[in-house]
Amino acid sequence: MNHIKKISFSLILALAILFGGLSRAKADQYLRVGMEAAYAPFNWTQNDDSNGAVPIEGSQQYANGYDVQIGKKIAKGMGKKLLVVKTKWDGLLPALTSKKIDLIIAGMSPTEERKKEINFSNSYYTSEPVLVVKSDGKYASATKLSDFKGAKVTAQQGVYLYGLIDQISGVKKQTAMGDFSQMRQALSSGVIDAYVSERPEAKTAMASSKDFKMISLKQSFKTSPSDTALSVGLRKDDTATQEKVNQILATIPEKERLKLMDKMITEQPSNSKKNAGFLSQAWTILKNNWHQFLRGTGITLLISIVGTLVGLVIGLLISVYRTAPQAGNKALALLQKVFGWILNVYIEIFRGTPMIVQAMVIYYGTAQAFGVNLDRTWAAIFIVSINTGAYMSEIVRGGIYAVDKGQFEAATALGFSHNQTMRKIVLPQVVRNILPATGNEFVINIKDTSVLNVISVVELYFSGNTVATQTYKYFQTFLIIAVIYFILTFTVTRILRYLERRLDQDNYTQGGAH
Repeated sequence: MNHIKKISFSLILALAILFGGLSRAKADQYLRVGMEAAYAPFNWTQNDDSNGAVPIEGSQQYANGYDVQIGKKIAKGMGKKLLVVKTKWDGLLPALTSKKIDLIIAGMSPTEERKKEINFSNSYYTSEPVLVVKSDGKYASATKLSDFKGAKVTAQQGVYLYGLIDQISGVKKQTAMGDFSQMRQALSSGVIDAYVSERPEAKTAMASSKDFKMISLKQSFKTSPSDTALSVGLRKDDTATQEKVNQILATIPEKERLKLMDKMITEQPSNSKKNAGFLSQAWTILKNNWHQFLRGTGITLLISIVGTLVGLVIGLLISVYRTAPQAGNKALALLQKVFGWILNVYIEIFRGTPMIVQAMVIYYGTAQAFGVNLDRTWAAIFIVSINTGAYMSEIVRGGIYAVDKGQFEAATALGFSHNQTMRKIVLPQVVRNILPATGNEFVINIKDTSVLNVISVVELYFSGNTVATQTYKYFQTFLIIAVIYFILTFTVTRILRYLERRLDQDNYTQGGAH
């Protein structure tokens, strides 16, 4: 087994060097600004620094758009360089309050609800709500809100646009979606009939595909200035930065802002050309973006491999401890009982809560509560490790109890201690017995790394979603992602089957497993 250990260690080390470790910028040199980088023309992701794009932290990609250019002006006025921290929309506020970022510039409106959590600058753009529909659909000729009676309409989660849907009489209000890429996908597939957006984003949708059409109504939605104004988000205690940002924004005339938006609309990514067929489009996307998929796959493998191995070690240690005989000393027995109770709490919590919630609590919560600023990649490894450890502890415990009691009695008769019995007799059998369950946990971890996109870990799903927002070919892109996930899980399953056969010294009937 030594050669297997060496190979595993080398693989993990190579992956860590190749894909792991996000670069950390110095606070006094960079202005760290959070945004989705997937909401053109306000912000988007691109593969080079053309047209004044700036680097995205922890990746080889760049961000551009109206928000980015405004951010550059603010950073310059503060004597710093702009660094974009790509963050999911629902993670922007926690990222700011936990000091993961310095500012939010992401087309965010200063609503009363948000003002309770963070402060806002003066407005840097005023939006106009519109509806986006299919160009050949039932609602393409709509001119007023009442025309959308019976229509399935949605908007982005956590923004004022979703509340505007209630102004449409008889509308079938759908569940809010996470981002505009999801809404475009839902609209193109017929899941929804329309979504509420802002004029610049709607123009982007039309530029990306002839299938979309912007509906600008004569008698549009009733809005308030706090809804339509877009402002920079700041921490409650950062009044000095707020004043500085307002001073810089005051130097940008309204005419210059409008001109800048028009420029960003023309420079935004466009993919209006249609290829011959579905598979041809998928191949083109893979050929043009293979490096993004490769990096995402590497991060996924790194997190799942390390997380599974560390989780296995945690599970082994916990199970050995929980199966140990009670100490003869009363004080030690009490400590043993208390520590066992703590372990039970740990197991129940991490088995009883979703990993996506654990990720939010650990990554953002630790920063808010204790000031611990974790790197995204290593935070992801930690989350997967402790989550896996909780499950593996129960799997290993079952494996230990599956060993015949006579072997424990024989070891005791020979004078073996509990640790010696476990190390020399029980655990070698347990490792063989739990290998299928461990392999299954590994496969689950490969797939479950996708939930880590909530803390903006650049794993396979996150990378693929970025490509989808760049190309506007959602089905084709997610087909590629699905194929990659299948290749990973299928390969891992075959390798584990091989290891099972090598470790199996008995002639068990394996059926179709071989």
